[in-house]
Amino acid sequence: MDIRQLKTFIAIAEHGTFAKAADAVGLTPSAVSQQIQSLESEVRAELFDRSTRPITLNSQGLQMLEAAQGLVRAADDVVDAISGKSVSGTFTIGSVRSSALSLLPKAIIALKNDFPDLKIKLHVANTDELLNDVVTGRLDSAMVAEYSGVPSTLRWSPFIQEPLFAIAPKGTPPMPAAEMLSELPYVKFISRFRLANIIETEVARRGIVTNVIAEIDTITAVVACVVNGLGASIAPWSALKEASGEMVAVPFGDPPISRQIGLIERRASPRAAVIDRLHQHLVSFSGKYGLAR
Repeated sequence: MDIRQLKTFIAIAEHGTFAKAADAVGLTPSAVSQQIQSLESEVRAELFDRSTRPITLNSQGLQMLEAAQGLVRAADDVVDAISGKSVSGTFTIGSVRSSALSLLPKAIIALKNDFPDLKIKLHVANTDELLNDVVTGRLDSAMVAEYSGVPSTLRWSPFIQEPLFAIAPKGTPPMPAAEMLSELPYVKFISRFRLANIIETEVARRGIVTNVIAEIDTITAVVACVVNGLGASIAPWSALKEASGEMVAVPFGDPPISRQIGLIERRASPRAAVIDRLHQHLVSFSGKYGLAR
């Protein structure tokens, strides 16, 4: 299978017509048509619904598009790595819906400054989906919390070990975390993510009896409720850094509880240098809680 055919096929999917794709890849429309005929002959299936105008991808074409994008990206990565030329192509990074997601935009901007020719895409999903996408090559790397189900073909490298804090509205009198959480209405973080389990396990272990006023499934919303005076809760450092002066925060747990977040990547990733630089930036933006490789 010719990479040039795949690039032409992707261009048609992106631009909608053979003529526009021909301009994009620098070929004549007849050459584009010949490449697609050859590709369809090789895969033994039609990839377009030619009964519509403009033509559209059929089910086989959509399946082929996903595979083609991965193959082209991998080929470009290998060429860059071997030739030593400036890093280009597309770098795809995934992330869970975590409070630490707030660290990624700054790290991505810094990474873009390091590699100006690199196109960066961010995809947010759950941990299992991200792991699968990294294994299959649809993602170059992903940011996930510590997780026991990481396949042996992947490497997980933590970049932060952040503490958890009991938080309350600004003006709340100084008091221990357990007293704060039991005396004030409790804004509970409910999620199937490990963070929610860590929090509730420690609440139960310390015998803290809470008066739940709200159950919310995102940490950012939990913090917003606390800032606006609804009650007290528990949140990690990365969720509080942008609103540190708008609430009272004391370390949570005895000893204080923390969690790790890191990057996963394939053990033989052609984007290892880019991932390593991204890791460095995330460590830098994590301040005193950053974990170097």
